[in-house]
Amino acid sequence: MNTVFDFTTTALGGTPLDLSQYRGQVLLIVNTASKCGFTPQYKGLEAVYQQFRDRGVTVLGFPCNQFGAQEPGGAEEIGAFCEKNFGVSFPLLAKIDVNGEHADPLFRHLKHAAPGILGSEAIKWNFTKFLVKKDGTVFKRYAPTTKPEELTADIETLLGV
Repeated sequence: MNTVFDFTTTALGGTPLDLSQYRGQVLLIVNTASKCGFTPQYKGLEAVYQQFRDRGVTVLGFPCNQFGAQEPGGAEEIGAFCEKNFGVSFPLLAKIDVNGEHADPLFRHLKHAAPGILGSEAIKWNFTKFLVKKDGTVFKRYAPTTKPEELTADIETLLGV
């Protein structure tokens, strides 16, 4: 697998989602959680999506329960929480693992393409973000503390390429 567009994942509702449908778009891929100190970032992610979606940017949220069991709910509960509390309209995917033996293949690829501090591939917490170029290659990884709105300059750069 060479690019993000080579992967198929699963939508929150359980249907397969071929990421090749996003070819030519900029993607912001985030591991999310509903009961995390960073959960209010859903609002910022939705704002970025609304600001840029008509220009070819899609945000993809991947719920993950690996950090402090902060995403304990099932698909329906996660979807309802995100819509009700943050007006999330960007695609949410099925709950996954991002680290360890059962890490989702897409996240294995993202982590390898954009390691964290000191070259570590492990994701340290919820709301780690990966910005993906229109050609499906990973542009940059961002820490959970980086607010979505702080990515707008990089998104603008990638849209101009």
